[in-house]
Amino acid sequence: MKERFWLRLILLVSVAVVGVVSLLYSLPRSGDPTSVWLAFLPRLNAALNTGTALLLGWGWILIRKGNKRWHHRVMLTAFTLSAAFLISYVIYHSLQTGPTHYQGAYRGWYFFFLLTHILLAAGILPLVLVTLLRGLTGQWTRHRAWARWTLPLWLYVACSGVIVFGMLYL
Repeated sequence: MKERFWLRLILLVSVAVVGVVSLLYSLPRSGDPTSVWLAFLPRLNAALNTGTALLLGWGWILIRKGNKRWHHRVMLTAFTLSAAFLISYVIYHSLQTGPTHYQGAYRGWYFFFLLTHILLAAGILPLVLVTLLRGLTGQWTRHRAWARWTLPLWLYVACSGVIVFGMLYL
């Protein structure tokens, strides 16, 4: 019964987050495009995604070496950075006054990374939360089975976010 509650909550939170992020693109925005802190948020988001990717890799190495204690700490930190990214992302896109367009020569690659990033980002949250639930409740076999899918997808979402940032701003 307790697990059923958590799984329903995970589904509810995941749908709500995707709904809020989708809604951001239809709401009027009132941010000042010359604001220094608003202009800084994409860099912060890229730093948070980079940190998440590095921690995911480190967490994988730790568990491969059998260090469950540090794996647990590192993966919770990766989750915290991802949550901070999501908050920063919502703030930025609720204030940004217009869409950002890629003007470079690698337009096809940009759209490939952007599209795959968006699609996988929309689906990664429930995978991360269920994997986290399995780990925190000591369901090691189920945690490992979920993590085999979650880790590479989560890592791709973090890395592709940094790639999209790099193509837009560097």
